[in-house]
Amino acid sequence: MKKKLSFLKAEPIRWKQFSRKKDAIFNSLGKEIIILTLTVPTLLFSTPDSASAQVVTNTDSIYLDEDTLQAVEVTASRLPLPMDQTARIVGIISQEDIECFNANSVNDLLKYVASVDVRQRGAFGIQTDISINGGTHDQILVLIDGVNVSSPHTGHLTTDLPLKPDDIERIEILEGASSRIFGTSAFSGAINIITKKNTKPSYSHQKWSGSIGLDAGSYGTINANASASYLLNRGFNRVGVSYSRSDGATHNSDFNKSTLFYNGGINHNNIDMNWYLGANLQNFGANTFYSGKYPNQYEHNQKYQGAISLNIKGDFQIKPSLFWLKAIDHYQLIKNTDFGENYHMTDVYGSTINVSKKWKLGTTLIAAEIRNEGILSTSLGKPLDSSKYVKVYGSKTSYTHKDNRTNISYFLEHNMIISKWSVSMGVMANMNTSIDHRLRLYPGIDICFNPSSEWKFYGSWNMAQRMPTFTDLYYKSPTQEGNVNIKPEETNEIAFAAHFRGKGLRVESRIFYRHDSPLIDWVLTPEDISNGYTTYHVKNFKLDKYGFNIKTDLLFNELFNKDVAINSLHIGYSYLNQNRFDNIKVYASSYALDYLRHKLILTLNSKISKNIYADVSFRCNNRKGGFVKYKPFVDNDGNVDYNTCFQKYKTYSLLSLKLRWINDIFELYAQADNITNVKYYDIGNVVQPGIWIMCGIKYKL
Repeated sequence: MKKKLSFLKAEPIRWKQFSRKKDAIFNSLGKEIIILTLTVPTLLFSTPDSASAQVVTNTDSIYLDEDTLQAVEVTASRLPLPMDQTARIVGIISQEDIECFNANSVNDLLKYVASVDVRQRGAFGIQTDISINGGTHDQILVLIDGVNVSSPHTGHLTTDLPLKPDDIERIEILEGASSRIFGTSAFSGAINIITKKNTKPSYSHQKWSGSIGLDAGSYGTINANASASYLLNRGFNRVGVSYSRSDGATHNSDFNKSTLFYNGGINHNNIDMNWYLGANLQNFGANTFYSGKYPNQYEHNQKYQGAISLNIKGDFQIKPSLFWLKAIDHYQLIKNTDFGENYHMTDVYGSTINVSKKWKLGTTLIAAEIRNEGILSTSLGKPLDSSKYVKVYGSKTSYTHKDNRTNISYFLEHNMIISKWSVSMGVMANMNTSIDHRLRLYPGIDICFNPSSEWKFYGSWNMAQRMPTFTDLYYKSPTQEGNVNIKPEETNEIAFAAHFRGKGLRVESRIFYRHDSPLIDWVLTPEDISNGYTTYHVKNFKLDKYGFNIKTDLLFNELFNKDVAINSLHIGYSYLNQNRFDNIKVYASSYALDYLRHKLILTLNSKISKNIYADVSFRCNNRKGGFVKYKPFVDNDGNVDYNTCFQKYKTYSLLSLKLRWINDIFELYAQADNITNVKYYDIGNVVQPGIWIMCGIKYKL
């Protein structure tokens, strides 16, 4: 943590709403400002490393000048807008949150958001499914700096990211149907990861900065990372690398993981250019990944990706971009055997262009995106003629199946501010070559009413669509069978929200209703069980979901106008219920019908002394549904027989602690997850780790 500049104490000015005038920032120069904006779960905090707005969580004096005092732009609409002008709530995991949480990956960070369901099969983000408000792992869109990095192969691989927490400036979470903003797959929400960019050196005469980190702990776990940043006169370059490994806390949960992420940018007059390249390589024991019947599954993954974008400013703002993603997957149903073995190679590439124009009635945007998704596989896709087989690199096997589809989307959006009202409305017209060549429309509207400086009220209605993954369509194994005739998912959602900001208090609540018709899930039917089979099939459902969440932040330093030992307390709670409207009988569901009914989050941040901080978190999950539990039985001849039974998920609570000692150069920390050593399941048949202790050091160059 960098040392804050100290100045004469002044009476704070409470700036509760940006005036939206061009000269607004100059009216506050040389004054101490407390900026109050929407943040979840704690205040959006940009350190001196950031070029974003400074938002403080205490009453320490921080000098802000015209270069740093600017509204943070977030993606609550197709056109990024300052947070105070958005017509929809955006949740933020800030840089300060990232430092406080017990987190070694993006997936770990998302555990602390009440509306997000994180289902892990291993630690450090290995084998993790992410969903929002009762959706599935296939129904969210994940973006890096606004670029879609979701996998058409399977949502299981979407969050295999080339990023470590040290590479991230903030994470934006947009709840609800968002196709008119981000395109297809933004079915139940979107997660946009904003990377660090213009990192300033520790000393003004330097042009470069960096850091080295190392931690180690339980189960032979080691995690090392390093980053370096170099400032140019009109741009920057930054690179981060990491390596982590573990023996695993449970059977067949060992892993090795390496990441590389490079990003850069150039600013010249009215043109900004930004780019990134990333690589993620991991091998892991995929304990019961696709079936509890086979506990010794194993997986090797490689993912490479990149993007480049321009921002051309003027009367018309033009933002073109190119993106590319390649994933190579080697899956073994039984480790070190060819039984149920699969190879897959996915290629995604495309381009987007946004054109926007401000005029007296607001800002209008038109945009287009073309995205090509292809796969070569030993099992997924349409069978190839033997003369067109493609050799799998490093193997004697060949890719024998192939599929390809092109997704074309057109967007129209208009944003306007009328007195105390903010409105964002638009529509996506989408065509996918795997269905037909007809355009389908997915409209939506978001409205915000700001009656006073303390209150904001939101209302929205949006539609969304999701195409089946290649796994949904084609996957076939001894325990799973896809469906080439499965229909794309569609949803209608209506939501209302409120936000209150008072002295030392922030409260935010959202209530929603969503009708999914059709919905896609993998299920086991009673007929399968009665016939002695345990094969999950892909089915379409009609499903209604409704729920609410509430998030409260108590900021004690601000409340008492002085430093106190406990800086802040965050409380988050979410509730969800589902109703099905179809005649399909289900014995067990893999994803959609296993949802968090209740989730409670408590996080407490405290400052023990000048350099010592303690962060405590508590999570309680109550999940509906259950799983088929396999109990292997060995007879006298050594033959294994699997008898099945249905086991409901049980409520569990986890307590974590992180201690940090920080000065200008060093940070020493120790963290413990699941302190009470609770036995629990996030997803069927995989017992999660007990107490997990890590200790580490970070050195700033």
